[in-house]
Amino acid sequence: EVQLVESGGGVVQPGASLKLSCAASGFTFSSAAMSWVRQAPGKGLEWVSNINSGGDITYYADSVKGRFTISRDNAKNTLYLQLNSLKPEDTAMYYCKQGPYRGQGTQVTVSS
Repeated sequence: EVQLVESGGGVVQPGASLKLSCAASGFTFSSAAMSWVRQAPGKGLEWVSNINSGGDITYYADSVKGRFTISRDNAKNTLYLQLNSLKPEDTAMYYCKQGPYRGQGTQVTVSS
């Protein structure tokens, strides 16, 4: 059974940083491309970033490029998302995703 468990969200002020984690199990993590997506209140799912299985190829949505960094530790079966220079418009539930599967999410709220 695929399990994805996100953590690391919180309430922060604009300009702050957070690091999200996603603990994965139930599949061969080191062979799987992974993604982060987010959903702001009242809006649909928005793709944020992708990373390939080896961790050396990454892609970002224009809205987060230069501020967010996706990474992974295949030895720990863990996916990360470093969020820097956070803006109020980054407020959303953040999910890690593998194929059709995603976790329960971790809430990021950016507010002064």
